[in-house]
Amino acid sequence: MPEENHMTRLGQDYAQNVAMLDGLLRVSESFDLIKKPLQVGQDEMTLYYIDGFIKDAIMMKLMLSFLSLEGMTLPVPDKVSHTNLSTVAESASVATRFCAGALPYVETDVTSSVETAVQMVLSGAALMLGSPFGAEAIIIDARTYPARDTAEPEGDKVMRGARDGFVETLIFNTALIRRRIRNPALTMSYLSVGKSSKTDIAVCYMQDRADLQYVEKLKRKLQSVDTDALSMGHESLAEVLIKRKWYNPFPKIRYTERPDAAAAQLMEGSVLVICDTSPQVMILPTSIFDFMQETNDFYFPPLTGTYIRVVRHIVFWLTLYLTPTWYLLVMNAPDLPPWLSFVIPTEMGRIPILAQLLLTEFIIDGLRMASLNTPSMLSNSLSVVGGLILGDFAVSIGWLIPEVILYMAFVAIANFTQRSYELGYAFKFLRIGLLILTASFNVWGYAGGFILIFILLLTNVTVNGTRSYLYPLIPFNGRALKSLFFRVRKDKNGRNL
Repeated sequence: MPEENHMTRLGQDYAQNVAMLDGLLRVSESFDLIKKPLQVGQDEMTLYYIDGFIKDAIMMKLMLSFLSLEGMTLPVPDKVSHTNLSTVAESASVATRFCAGALPYVETDVTSSVETAVQMVLSGAALMLGSPFGAEAIIIDARTYPARDTAEPEGDKVMRGARDGFVETLIFNTALIRRRIRNPALTMSYLSVGKSSKTDIAVCYMQDRADLQYVEKLKRKLQSVDTDALSMGHESLAEVLIKRKWYNPFPKIRYTERPDAAAAQLMEGSVLVICDTSPQVMILPTSIFDFMQETNDFYFPPLTGTYIRVVRHIVFWLTLYLTPTWYLLVMNAPDLPPWLSFVIPTEMGRIPILAQLLLTEFIIDGLRMASLNTPSMLSNSLSVVGGLILGDFAVSIGWLIPEVILYMAFVAIANFTQRSYELGYAFKFLRIGLLILTASFNVWGYAGGFILIFILLLTNVTVNGTRSYLYPLIPFNGRALKSLFFRVRKDKNGRNL
């Protein structure tokens, strides 16, 4: 339940409370906001809920239960056990006694805050006002959100392992994690972000493994977020959490759609931020090396997992340096030793090689966007046929040379060795910048591009607290660095050996 706001409270008059909530919820103007009055003996009751968010069968049973009562005022118990001394002061509350003695549902609460009452109704819960309740109302959390099946994420498939994935409903996602970690140290801390959207946020961490100072700092940062709505879910939250620098393309936050990967990160001391309406979970803190880990690595023996991880690192970093290095060699062809002569093309084409490389970069992105918007039954065939036709035609008329198509085809395919689109586009922008620097200043531009990329990595601003984006390289942690490149065995506590 959200924290109660003590500025505006319900009044003692039942009719005035109903009129106030009618106005705040605007029940006469929204067809899906239901107001249901009931007569319970000599008492009156009014229920507020949103059609489509409430469990119809449960509400039907609750209403039948209410109508079978003689009234809503229950007698005060004569005896209170020593274990319930803290509730003696509340025993005079009619709403509290009714909630405890006549409301056959597990998730209920009593509130006197108007803001809490309105927010809970708009979040999908049911609100009950009763003529004997005075300045209190009962919240019945019988909500259910529309949700798709927990199918395997399209962008993070594995050859082995679980096939479930996060969905757009917060409570489903927390349940998927709870299913894997049955430990009381697993903590789900609730927050609400957005003045209008009031989006549910959960900060998830292991009490005995996470950096609790970092967790508290992250909570304070989330509570201080000043935004009207998180209309785009996790991306809107990321943009208000981090002050982005437009010139630094490296991703700030790592995401996953897999509950098994999220659970593994929790056991390693990471913190998750789960945003309602988003099937992706934020993993914090984040370093550049974390993006190179994949779930498949952990579903194979250590030797196989290590081989897959090393190949991924080599191939993906080649996407950044392959075409700029080749272009540098072509620019300095007369100075190359004979054994490197094979990299020099026999024909240069009708347009400069730099223009060919940049043109191919844009063509690949154009084909990718066209593939995304093509009906699924045609997307694969059209993208392949389009690439073959365009490539063959470009070579035949002299726009492109075969070497450019070869290297750029490798770059385009190798980019999918890791699943982060943000990191893939970061490498694309840096590759284009490195090409332009090399074309402008030759060897010095190539070397300057290396230094610039390292500076961008070192100065990337994330939600990492004291951890560097280059951790565990800077600051150096040999054991952690080893585990990033090599799939090591786990000890009995699940930690790397």
